[in-house]
Amino acid sequence: VEGNLLTRRAFTASVATFAAIGSPAIAQSTPITLIVPFAAGGPTDVIARIAAEGMARALGQRVVVENVAGAGGATGVLRAARSAPDGRTLVLGNLGTHGAAPSATPNLPYDPQTDFEPVGLIASTPIVLVIREKLPASNLGEFVALMRSMPGAFSFGHAGQGVTSHTAAVLLLSVMGAMQTGVPYRGTAPALNDMLAGVLDFICDQSVIMVEQVKSGKVRALAVASNTRLASLPEVPTAAEGGLPEFSITAWNAIFAPKGTDPAILSAYNKALGTALEGPELRQRLAAFDAEIPADGDARTGESLRRHVASEVERWRMIIR
Repeated sequence: VEGNLLTRRAFTASVATFAAIGSPAIAQSTPITLIVPFAAGGPTDVIARIAAEGMARALGQRVVVENVAGAGGATGVLRAARSAPDGRTLVLGNLGTHGAAPSATPNLPYDPQTDFEPVGLIASTPIVLVIREKLPASNLGEFVALMRSMPGAFSFGHAGQGVTSHTAAVLLLSVMGAMQTGVPYRGTAPALNDMLAGVLDFICDQSVIMVEQVKSGKVRALAVASNTRLASLPEVPTAAEGGLPEFSITAWNAIFAPKGTDPAILSAYNKALGTALEGPELRQRLAAFDAEIPADGDARTGESLRRHVASEVERWRMIIR
């Protein structure tokens, strides 16, 4: 009896929340699944879990994160694209999966522009270049000289062809005029573990996961690929300060639904995400690694995200060419 009462109360609260947001309630028997197309513990996973917690509070309904790693994120993204458009499945997409992958990955099994409905942008995050502790380079200039002097002698880790960590590293190597070996992983977290063990030499990825590692002294940060230094790592110079202004890239993370999802449901999820982004707890957690939350207004709409994806696909097509 007590359990049934609690269930009825939870259901009533959820319906009331959906009504307040302005959307028809979705059946509460099954939680909303947010697919993260990479291994647990990586930057995309961290941001997804923060967003999922905030949206769950706003919706009054469980949002469960499911890690579906493989094929540089394509496995999880494809599963989401093929899911029923009933509002119960979402996916966390980013610069790699929904921007660079179409040009970087031959025969990509999904189209980020036609297979999804945009829900909203969560945040943009800086990219940090980190190296293993014993690599003989104390600054970006020395790192560039080392990479140029020994082509193919060093390795970098990434989460798959065309993903953020791969795209950032390829951009870095391109502007350096150097060629080194990329090693794919199911996510940044396992790649980082191998770098801590001395197997890899460097990684370029989001501050979300790098700040804590740098502060712990386990890895060394040589540069941030942003216009200004990070509040979380004020001692780390920008790439421009280190003599490599062309190494400029910002990651982004957003939520998408399968094509054909009811506009009313998309609107409810967009409003729930907006409510979450206004919460002090979420803002504090994202600020810890210098993530930039989109300003209230047009920047948070699904249509704004749709335009952003189109722009990113074209931008990275030109760069990768």
